[in-house]
Amino acid sequence: MFDLGWTELLLIGIVALIVVGPKDLPVMFRTLGKFTGRLKGMAREFSTAMNQAADEAGVNDINKTLRAATNPLKASTDALRDTVTDAVNMDEAAKTPEMGPETAKLSQERQSAKDKVNAAMAQKALERKAQQAADKQAENAATTAVPPAATEVKE
Repeated sequence: MFDLGWTELLLIGIVALIVVGPKDLPVMFRTLGKFTGRLKGMAREFSTAMNQAADEAGVNDINKTLRAATNPLKASTDALRDTVTDAVNMDEAAKTPEMGPETAKLSQERQSAKDKVNAAMAQKALERKAQQAADKQAENAATTAVPPAATEVKE
């Protein structure tokens, strides 16, 4: 509503202090605050009453319909989303064809071969980790070992 910055408010406060006086200034600000609160309450009440009247008249439904009709971007994105969803569903349906007995057998053999390869790779990874751990332990043992005591030679 009003575009007042800090400098304008400071100027108004100084003028009010000079005109009203320091003694009556708090009373004036309190009265001004109450008046402003009443104005805001009346504006809120008016706005609520207008919104209720609009709801009763069905303006919101008409507004939603008009917004949907005048927003071609949303309509086109909805249509695109529906088309993509249909295409994805058709693609997934095409990926799972009916299998004959030979195809099912080949699929099982292929899966078992993959499982064997994965198991072998996992076993090799475990062996590699075990070897690395053993090497590290041997290295730690070698660095922490105490050298044998020197023997004294008696003459």
